[in-house]
Amino acid sequence: MNTDKFSGKKFKIRDFRFYVQTAFVLLCVWIGIEFYFFIKFLDSGGIGNPVSRPPGVDGFLPISSFMSFYLFLLTGEVSLIHPAGFFIFTAIVIVSLVFGKSFCSWFCPVGFISELLGDLGEKIFRRKLKLPKFLDYPLRSLKYLLLAFFVYSIIFLMTDMAVKAFLEGPYNVMADVKMYYFFADITRFSIIVLSILFVLSIIIRGFWCRYLCPYGAFLGLTSLISPNKIKRNNDTCINCEMCTKVCPSFIDVHKINTVISDECTSCLSCVDVCPVKDTLELQNVIVKKTINKKYVAFGVVLIFIIITGFGMVTGYWQNKVTNEEYMFYHQSIEELGHPTDTKGIEKMNEDVKRK
Repeated sequence: MNTDKFSGKKFKIRDFRFYVQTAFVLLCVWIGIEFYFFIKFLDSGGIGNPVSRPPGVDGFLPISSFMSFYLFLLTGEVSLIHPAGFFIFTAIVIVSLVFGKSFCSWFCPVGFISELLGDLGEKIFRRKLKLPKFLDYPLRSLKYLLLAFFVYSIIFLMTDMAVKAFLEGPYNVMADVKMYYFFADITRFSIIVLSILFVLSIIIRGFWCRYLCPYGAFLGLTSLISPNKIKRNNDTCINCEMCTKVCPSFIDVHKINTVISDECTSCLSCVDVCPVKDTLELQNVIVKKTINKKYVAFGVVLIFIIITGFGMVTGYWQNKVTNEEYMFYHQSIEELGHPTDTKGIEKMNEDVKRK
């Protein structure tokens, strides 16, 4: 049995994962507070002591980060507008390639909130509710349709010059500021939509993540080529079905020998509850070697820290936009609409420069 050498108790990865999720949410809150003071500095017209924009905000710009990642693959260039987003996105992709769709269950603040709401729903209904297959499968395709739209719009419709022009344009420079104002001055319709998603996440565990998140769809596809999979030993399995009961992604773990699913988030809850030693394990399917779940716990965190830390020490973490430039763009922020094509990008850049 896998026991903690200090306490003698069985090591529960769920507990460690909860601590990581909580720490990451607190980090996001801290970044949000810093960003709030930066916005107030812009609103004041630059009065008082200068306030720097926290680079971590880039993590909340997934489309911009994806475009930066794509530009890097094409040209080897790191965009200096939201560079932290590039390193955060890269870290997430590499973690997914190594340990599967683990960002969703280890770091994502939306995923963490979704888990808590799902736990609340199970306490209310005293069971885990699931949509019937004739609804589940079509709804799961929605996130892939959204992902396909973004991939087609960026990779197939935009040249590398168009991507670079968009990333360096005023709309992308101010994308995080515009996002703040969206939530600060949220409309009644947006509140209704968010409220519906909130309630649905209580009724159906992980409703947003399972059906609507294009980020999760991308990581799910990426995780399929990860060599590390959850394996079940059919010879020692006692068919207690505890692994399936605790799976937040509704995977029938007790029926399969190798978990190959775009919905698996590598939370390892199934491994935690398995009562029979060496029956359910994370294994590298290439070298046929079992990976201790403790290594997963520290591995996902270490990979993320190393890659984002590399961005920090190499000087690519903080963007190169000055407070003066932010103040300049802030004056016309309501006019910064999303450009729809290359000409729109170029025209917006020229219009802002003329002002």
